[in-house]
Amino acid sequence: MPLGPDTVGRKLLWSIALPGLVVALLGVGHFWREARMAVQDATQVESLALAEFVASTFLLANGPGAPAHGAVAEVLHSDTRLFRSVADVRVLTLDGRVRWSREPSEVGTQHPEAARLTRPGPETARSADGVTEVVRPLGGPECGSCHASGDIPGASVLQMRMTEPALHQQLTGVFGRALGSMALFAVALAGVIALSLHFNLTRPLRRLSSAMGRAAAGDLLVRADARGMDEISRLAAAFNQMLARLTAMKAEEIDTHRDLELVKEKLALKDELEERLRELSLLFDVTRSLNATLELDELLEAVTRLVVERLQIPEFSIMLLNTEGSLEVRQAWPEHRGAEGLVFALGEGACGRAAQTHKAVYLPDVTDPTSVFARRGLVVEAMDTGSLLALPMVHAGSLLGVVNFQRPVVASFSAGEIELLTAVADIAAAAVKNARLHAETVKLTMTDPLTGVPNRRHLFQRMELELARAQRFGTPLALLMVDVDHFKRLNDLAGHRVGDETLRRVCDILRSRVRKVDTLARYGGEEFVILLPQATKNDAVDVAEKLRRAVADTVVLTQPGLPGGHVTVSVGVAHYPTDATSQEGLVDSADAALYCSKRTGRNRTTPFELGMEIHPGRERGPHAPPAEAATPVPPGGIAKA
Repeated sequence: MPLGPDTVGRKLLWSIALPGLVVALLGVGHFWREARMAVQDATQVESLALAEFVASTFLLANGPGAPAHGAVAEVLHSDTRLFRSVADVRVLTLDGRVRWSREPSEVGTQHPEAARLTRPGPETARSADGVTEVVRPLGGPECGSCHASGDIPGASVLQMRMTEPALHQQLTGVFGRALGSMALFAVALAGVIALSLHFNLTRPLRRLSSAMGRAAAGDLLVRADARGMDEISRLAAAFNQMLARLTAMKAEEIDTHRDLELVKEKLALKDELEERLRELSLLFDVTRSLNATLELDELLEAVTRLVVERLQIPEFSIMLLNTEGSLEVRQAWPEHRGAEGLVFALGEGACGRAAQTHKAVYLPDVTDPTSVFARRGLVVEAMDTGSLLALPMVHAGSLLGVVNFQRPVVASFSAGEIELLTAVADIAAAAVKNARLHAETVKLTMTDPLTGVPNRRHLFQRMELELARAQRFGTPLALLMVDVDHFKRLNDLAGHRVGDETLRRVCDILRSRVRKVDTLARYGGEEFVILLPQATKNDAVDVAEKLRRAVADTVVLTQPGLPGGHVTVSVGVAHYPTDATSQEGLVDSADAALYCSKRTGRNRTTPFELGMEIHPGRERGPHAPPAEAATPVPPGGIAKA
């Protein structure tokens, strides 16, 4: 497998093999250069010696009849071992003509390099491209032995070129083959080193690096190959130990995280449970407080107190549907800000829309111009911003009213809180419905259904309270007993419907002419009783006369058969403590006075006097003492029951 460009093996290969190869090549090159220089020097010495030998042939004597310097020509054309390495040799005159040469064709011709070769100068030896050239001047004193002093020819130039000797060529081949072998050896060595580095270094490091990469990516279960005893194996073993510890730590972290998630879930469930318990506790307190009373006013006060204290609502109001079909503020917080008694029509403002749609209306910002909101009386001057929640109070599909919650912070009601407040509104609606049903039930049990005034039961409860108050504070109390004259004849002549209408008209006249502190009640049949607190007997008689005249002047009948054609009443007056000191005695005294008015002609008022209660013809009341037990009261004294 080849080494990658950035692997440690290739770096080591270049760090080890390349410097060795360079050093080897430099060494071989240096030795080859030194050998070449030595061969060139030896060749130059040999060339100079051979040139000296050729030059010395000019000193050889010629035989009889032989041409001049015939020995030179023979030497130049000889094929001795000495001249085998000579490429060419020639003798040139100073004008550049070849005088002697190993090539006969050159003799007498003009040499192309004559200018360079014939240039004056000492003997030279120059080597280039494997050829050593020697240029040696000829002529001069050495020619004097053969020629006369005046007969010495002009100087000449010897040019001899020798190729490198065979040894040098063999040496060059050896060095060339050595360089090639070294190159092949370097390539083979590089391959062997590469394979060794790949199997012993690069591949283990690549595996270790791959394992580290997978571990860095989050795979802590991966393990490196730790076989062997070298440093890489020990590093892999140490890495595996580190991964094992990290795996254990990760497992502990996962367990801890899971435990934390479970704890968070439990805490969240606990918080949610506590929140639900608080809500249920609040709803329980609201239900318990609202069920503790059936009086509507007390109920509304309890709702307001719970909302303000437990829910931290700074502004709150309860609106109930009145008889006209409008919403009327019955309770508000803060108190005494002018909100109580305000009336809103259905559809007016947020509360009106909630009542009209039977759905909650939530205004996160009451200052938002896009929200139609009636502000009068429902927003305190110090809190003209914030959020408003209007919830209808609906019971069994019937609208009872609206509860309004307001805070000075914008969007301060969450979805959970709206749900809780809706439950509070539903509980309040049920409580208001129960209070109204209770009030209606009490009214039915304490009120006469025909005339709408208190019945006999309520009369005696009220009389007991007023008599106790009079006894405690020493104040007077008067009782009027009123009876409609000839009522039986009216029923017989006109029917019971006219009789009932007559009773209602008489009751309306009496009710419109008594004080608010007075109590008008139907005693039974055609009889009415009026309690007059803090009234003297004379005042009571005046009130009785006023009532008698009002009935006589107002109730006119067209039915024939009644005396005078109109309805009249008879009145009996009793007074505490003048006439009686007990409830039974006071009622019996008024009944006795009324019987006297009936007996003496009707349509009159009779105050109680001593002795009236024992008249033998009177039908005694249920609370009167027996006639035989009654004792006369002396003048100026108090009647005893």
